[in-house]
Amino acid sequence: MFNRDRWIEIFETISKNKLRTFLSGFTVALGIFIFVILFGLGNGLKNTFQEFFLDDAGNAIFLNSGKTSKPYKGFKANRRIEFENDDLNDIKENFSFFLEYLSPRIDRNATSSYKKESNNYNTRAISPGHQFIEKTILMKGRYINQSDIKGKRKSAVIGRLVAKDLFKTENPIGKYIELGSTTFKVVGVFQDEGGDREERNIYIPFTTRQLIEKGNDKLNSIVMTYRKELGHTGAVAFEKVLKKYFKEKKSIDPSDTEGIYIQNPTDDIKQSQDFAVVLQYIVSLVGLGTLIAGIIGISNIMVFVVKERTKELGIRKALGASPRSVIQMILQESIFITTISGYVGLFLGILVLENIGLNLEEYFIKNPYIDLGTSLSATIILIIFGAIAGYIPAKRASSIKPIVALRDE
Repeated sequence: MFNRDRWIEIFETISKNKLRTFLSGFTVALGIFIFVILFGLGNGLKNTFQEFFLDDAGNAIFLNSGKTSKPYKGFKANRRIEFENDDLNDIKENFSFFLEYLSPRIDRNATSSYKKESNNYNTRAISPGHQFIEKTILMKGRYINQSDIKGKRKSAVIGRLVAKDLFKTENPIGKYIELGSTTFKVVGVFQDEGGDREERNIYIPFTTRQLIEKGNDKLNSIVMTYRKELGHTGAVAFEKVLKKYFKEKKSIDPSDTEGIYIQNPTDDIKQSQDFAVVLQYIVSLVGLGTLIAGIIGISNIMVFVVKERTKELGIRKALGASPRSVIQMILQESIFITTISGYVGLFLGILVLENIGLNLEEYFIKNPYIDLGTSLSATIILIIFGAIAGYIPAKRASSIKPIVALRDE
């Protein structure tokens, strides 16, 4: 119930004891401020870590060919293994349970030009599923589609930096560029979180590349993603059956470690995720330690505050104040100071995080933040313990006899 006289008394006490009030509030604000900053910086480290390791789809598998190191079934060692279009169909038919997206890759370097501008870029021949495997972000236009594949169209999707180099400020959509000796129509512009190297790629239909290269059906490599619900165990199983299948199909010795290479980053990703969890635990422990330090600081100050007011409390009791009213007064004052100071520290901490975020990327801290729920929970916890810190010495002081309290020095 609101008691106007008590609040007037609290504000009068605060105004008469500015230093004591400042020290109490400063301890609380500092505790929350440090907690917000440390927790935010920890999240910034996690952001950098995840971006560095998880640029492409986290459930991607890369199938590459090489040369065999052992003779097998009449074939000599050092035989070059090649992928072909029918390998794509075999994967679709035999591994549909595991499969999410699938795309071939044929990488070539070519001089690309538009009007008077030209440069050398990597052209990557792919199919539509490649967009989701590479997590490509379209800025303008569209991606390579199934009609491009079937019609062997001369369509090109260019990276952001390719568009900047060749077209400057001109809109590239619908314009024509030269890739080597072939003219392609630009149908889209993309960006990629992988950085400058990825944004200097040019994507074209893989069937068009094969047509240009005398109508062959050869592929450099095959990339795919497995269904995420399979998890780490399913990804490992997929890798094993995929490798076994292609070793049998391409007549490679089962014990030959070369010829077929499968890059499955699932183990690295799992380790990365485990590390991120450990990092979060460390950040949480540091934050908890900060809160505990703040609670101890509040407790020490409240013990001092109540001790300093022992004579005042004795006078109140001599004038008829009940122990309960004494406790409520001290508790209300403690909660009020703790609450105001806690939210001041919270506001300042969030403000600092927002202003320093862009300046910390060179120290591998990107977009430091703390979610509102965590910050409010930490503040409420500190307020609760601030109330407890005020209650314990107040309870002790309220039980002292007035004559004893009045003699206190």
